[in-house]
Amino acid sequence: MAARGGKKGGGTAKLRRVAKLRLLAGMLLVVIIAGAWAWWHLHHWRPDRSAYPVQGVEIGADDGDVNWKSLKAIGVDFAYVDASASAFARDPGFVTNFEAAKAAGLQVGAVHRYDPCQPAEKQAANFVTTVPRDPALLPSAVELDMLADQCPVRVSDARVESELMTFLNQVETHTGKAVILKVTSRFQARYAIANKLDRNLWLVRDRLLPDYAGRPWALWTANTDLANEIVQGGLRWVVAQP
Repeated sequence: MAARGGKKGGGTAKLRRVAKLRLLAGMLLVVIIAGAWAWWHLHHWRPDRSAYPVQGVEIGADDGDVNWKSLKAIGVDFAYVDASASAFARDPGFVTNFEAAKAAGLQVGAVHRYDPCQPAEKQAANFVTTVPRDPALLPSAVELDMLADQCPVRVSDARVESELMTFLNQVETHTGKAVILKVTSRFQARYAIANKLDRNLWLVRDRLLPDYAGRPWALWTANTDLANEIVQGGLRWVVAQP
């Protein structure tokens, strides 16, 4: 009798283990489905056009060949084209993208990726010899993301700010317009530059409204990896403040 009672108890324990495994498997399936949905939603999400009527993209050589007519067809109103970086680098796709975007009837601007390790004068020279002066262009954008912490020669915070001002003055003299500062959260956290320079801001944060600058923004990269069938990777989708 004792042996039969043991078998019954063992069978009950086995059923419990099976039920537990099934529960865990069901929970895992729910997590997988939820994760897949969240990934799909994030990579296909764009801000509602009723809230942000003017929307566009940032494009560079890494995006490959671009069908600008197709971009316009999906709702692109403007394009910022990667132009130059640091003191000597130039985006190899700039001229092609720049001319094609204008030919497609889009408003176009140029982006320089600022390097706090390099002299302002050399970076400004790189930009002004890459980007033509044209009053019809959007204000040029200066991407502020790189920190001076890894520079071969130490650059103080005060030096970063003063060199940046020199660069901005020279670029603005060339373009005839105040630049827009594309400030990332890490650059703002390190230098608080949005609180020191009176320029329009371009902020970056996927899906959620960016608030790290402490003041209103003019442009927002709302999705850094928007799924699409037009370029080889994800689009950097940008909206303008209404």
